Amino acid sequence: MNGYVDNKEDLIKRLRRAEGQVRGIQKMVADDTYCIDILTQVSAATKALETVALCLLEDHLAHCVAEAAEQGGAVAEQKLREASAAIGRLVRS
Repeated sequence: MNGYVDNKEDLIKRLRRAEGQVRGIQKMVADDTYCIDILTQVSAATKALETVALCLLEDHLAHCVAEAAEQGGAVAEQKLREASAAIGRLVRS
């Protein structure tokens, strides 16, 4: 079972909202909207996706990594490396 199972509906709502924002940005570009207004919406969509990513990461740490840490050994090390890599990707983006 995935760690985000308890937050699945909230994540889907957030992703749908972000999808709507991206569609709105596409329409703004098609309609030749002022650049700064488009950039403002890009920032909002980016923030929405970052919120989803942080929620997924939190759930992963609380569920998958914590469970693996209890088991110890190679599985725990692998989950910690995965989490560290995911955090690195989020920080660099």
